[in-house]
Amino acid sequence: MRVSGFRCRRLGCAVLLPAFALAITGCDPSKSSRPSQPPPQATAPIVQAPAPEPKPAPPQPPPPTAQQRRIQTLIQKVESAYKTGEADYRKGQLPEAKVNFDRAVDLMLSSGIDIKSDQELQDEFDRIIDAVNGLEMEALKQGNGFVPKVEETPADVASDVTFEVDPNFAAKVKNELATTKSDLPLMVNEYVLGFINFFANSQKGHNTLQHSFQRSGRYRAMIQRIMADEGVPQDLIYLAVAESGFQPQAVNRRSRAGGMWQFMPVGNYGLTRNGYVDERFDPEKSTRAYARYMKYLYDQLGDWYLAMAAYDWGAGNVQRAVQKTGYADFWELYRRNNLPGETKNYVPEILAAIIIANNPRQYGFDDVTLDPPVLTDTLTINYSVDLRLVSDLIEAPIDEVMALNPEMLRMASPPDTAFDLHLPAGTALLFQDRIAAIPETKRDSWRYHKVAPDDTLASVARIYHVSQSDLATANQLGPGDSLQGIEALVVPVHPVAAPALRTLLYTTRKGDTLITIADRFGVSLEQLRRWNQLSGLKVEPGRRLQVAEAAHTARASASRRRRGAAGSSSRSTTPSIARNATATSTAKAPAKKSAPSAAGRRKPHKSTALAKSASH
Repeated sequence: MRVSGFRCRRLGCAVLLPAFALAITGCDPSKSSRPSQPPPQATAPIVQAPAPEPKPAPPQPPPPTAQQRRIQTLIQKVESAYKTGEADYRKGQLPEAKVNFDRAVDLMLSSGIDIKSDQELQDEFDRIIDAVNGLEMEALKQGNGFVPKVEETPADVASDVTFEVDPNFAAKVKNELATTKSDLPLMVNEYVLGFINFFANSQKGHNTLQHSFQRSGRYRAMIQRIMADEGVPQDLIYLAVAESGFQPQAVNRRSRAGGMWQFMPVGNYGLTRNGYVDERFDPEKSTRAYARYMKYLYDQLGDWYLAMAAYDWGAGNVQRAVQKTGYADFWELYRRNNLPGETKNYVPEILAAIIIANNPRQYGFDDVTLDPPVLTDTLTINYSVDLRLVSDLIEAPIDEVMALNPEMLRMASPPDTAFDLHLPAGTALLFQDRIAAIPETKRDSWRYHKVAPDDTLASVARIYHVSQSDLATANQLGPGDSLQGIEALVVPVHPVAAPALRTLLYTTRKGDTLITIADRFGVSLEQLRRWNQLSGLKVEPGRRLQVAEAAHTARASASRRRRGAAGSSSRSTTPSIARNATATSTAKAPAKKSAPSAAGRRKPHKSTALAKSASH
């Protein structure tokens, strides 16, 4: 019974019921003599496993929000720009790679989205920064990184010029000079021949002069117009060959001379320089200052060769040399060793460039490919406007807008003063139409947002970190209004406190990069690099960086500078360099004795093999 009871407990009532029925019927007498047999063994029924319940379908992820879609679109654009830059890098096209890498980062910084608020975007930003920095470090091992190598001017490379010129070549040059048309008096002597020979017959000289001629295409028409306005010879354009190689953002790190015409940061040349702008880097304004200064020098000295020498050495210095010797003749001062070595070479190399430019085919420059001219719309404004807003309004990349306004030291134009804003050609009317919707006092901080199909007031407010109610009020909408049918919104971004002009230094913190610092203080990456002599994108914590241009530069010697150059550009083909001009008399006028002792733009920095320095 223990067994049966055990089984009953284990198997349930199906086993217990037959035993119970036998107990209540009693014993059958007729069957009492039969030996008892054990009851049949009970068999447990087969227990079927329960059918598995169907698993519930996994929950569908919620559809992405408008903000998430915007971030995904942004990341796709960033990846595209980075991959294009990486392809350029692998081809060895470092300037093009830099443009695309900068574009990838600028897309994130100018998106209006708080990078740190979205982990995916933060990861993308960190990855791009690390990748670009790694590639630049790799490039630095081979050269100058992504910064284009400083392009030497023809004057810089002409340190090994000698006077040993083939007599046949000299005779050829002199014969061709007879038919050369120029509005400057031209002459050929052993000094000029040395430079012509160097530029025409040496690879280094030929390539450097050719690059200068190519870049001149960007500004030639503008320079010629201004030269005509100011009444100076057209061929004086070629002083830019010696000064900067036609590179308007050239800066000499030692003297801080800058611009296409290498004006010093001190001196009264009619160019504004303050905490917002430095007009030495404005190609048109600096060219006009150059033309007027050359006219002034000619009026003082009475001779274009002496005027060129004075532009290099200073009018007062040239005047004293004339008074000391009694000769108002550049070549006489040259032979008597009354000029410094650099100035001795300065005039002959410019004359050589002029002669070659007017006879390109004869000297192997017939295939020069000129850069296309820079075309802009220029508006004179009297209010401060942020270049990022300008970029929004005309739908042009911010780097293009910045490149057209190289004189700007900050991202915003100066307040309460007239400023010539340069825009891509054909965009002035669009700019004027759209900026009218933004109050004049808000144009240095507000933004302009083109409405996308999924935009709402809430999503746009999040992008620019403004309140939804402020955004609605600025656009005369209710807080819950739909943006359907609305083309664009003005965004009331709160102004970022710019550093005071005397507060120029910032101590870097963990997580800073040069890009984020530049964006924070409203300056360009190139300015931040130039002020602090940095490359790459990363910067270690605790470093003090200059983040603004001083309103006034401490006075330095206005007569000392070295020539420098930087940059390159695209090209387009033109038939030749030479142009027709009316020749003028080659007679020399005596210097005027009443010339003021104006300080020159610099003293000579070195002598070349062409001439020895003289005491002065």
